[in-house]
Amino acid sequence: MKRRWILRGVMLMLLAVVAVGLFGLAVQGLWNWLVPDLFGWKPLGFVQALGLLALCRILFGGLRGGPGRHAHWRRRIRARWEQMTPEERQRFRAGLGGGCGGRMPDPQAKPV
Repeated sequence: MKRRWILRGVMLMLLAVVAVGLFGLAVQGLWNWLVPDLFGWKPLGFVQALGLLALCRILFGGLRGGPGRHAHWRRRIRARWEQMTPEERQRFRAGLGGGCGGRMPDPQAKPV
């Protein structure tokens, strides 16, 4: 059992290295195909392409985690929601309808 998890970990690390390498080659190829002709800048090497990828990730993608990064506040809101009475829930829903200029339809209203 433990050997299987070690093998999975090694395979995952190998897959990550291959994926980063392929992304680096894609960035290098696109840069060297477009940028020198368009702007007259120098072509990139592979390591420079990896550095550019890392810089873009830091500037535009952030250093946050994956899909579970917002789970902490979702759990807090869900816990508060479960502790509310039906009247408090209705007031909360009514308060959400006025935000950002949007209008939430009244669940009690009949369709026209």
